[in-house]
Amino acid sequence: MNRREIARLLDHSVLKPEATADDVRAGAAVVREWRVGQYCVQPCRVRDAAAVLGDGAVVIAVVGFPHGCDRSEIKARACDLAIADGAREIDMVVNLGFLRDGDAGAVREDIAAVVRAAGRVPVKAILETAALDDETKRLACRIAVDAGAAFVKTSTGFHPAGGATVADVALMRSVVGEAVGVKASGGIRTLDDVRAMLRAGANRIGTSASAAILAAIPGDGAP
Repeated sequence: MNRREIARLLDHSVLKPEATADDVRAGAAVVREWRVGQYCVQPCRVRDAAAVLGDGAVVIAVVGFPHGCDRSEIKARACDLAIADGAREIDMVVNLGFLRDGDAGAVREDIAAVVRAAGRVPVKAILETAALDDETKRLACRIAVDAGAAFVKTSTGFHPAGGATVADVALMRSVVGEAVGVKASGGIRTLDDVRAMLRAGANRIGTSASAAILAAIPGDGAP
């Protein structure tokens, strides 16, 4: 894939809780300069990001981030507000406690509540795969698909257990098939990382290192 093609698959992220308005504007500048497809920000920054980028990139809001422990009604309301502010994709964190309880119904309803609130806006279900065993990862993927998620996503990037791995991306793709997206996110900082995740089955990459990744692709200047 060339630089332009990879840029369209990136979700550039500015998600640290201490990120300032200047940080969000700097992230938007990266998205514009490198023609990155998506920009992922905290809910309180969606309106600013959308105002800066216009139609130049899809603005993504995180919901229930990073722990996933908000009540489903709160996640759904956060989704409503983010879309009203200009978000065109929603990345929601599933309730890991419910998942580890084996309470598939509660997890399904948690995701479905956000999917219903989102309407036609795609929802990605963040599974925090590094904190789960393989059986639970498979269960989480099946639940997310059943609940209407458009993507399953590996990680928030904030859990101490770690972020995305090639093995987890391959596992997720094997469960969801080709009709549902797989987003690899968490610790992806190099072009080699991106290529490995794409080979494993990811079709979206979350990263805060977009400029460095794209600069490593042969070519002159920005795409």
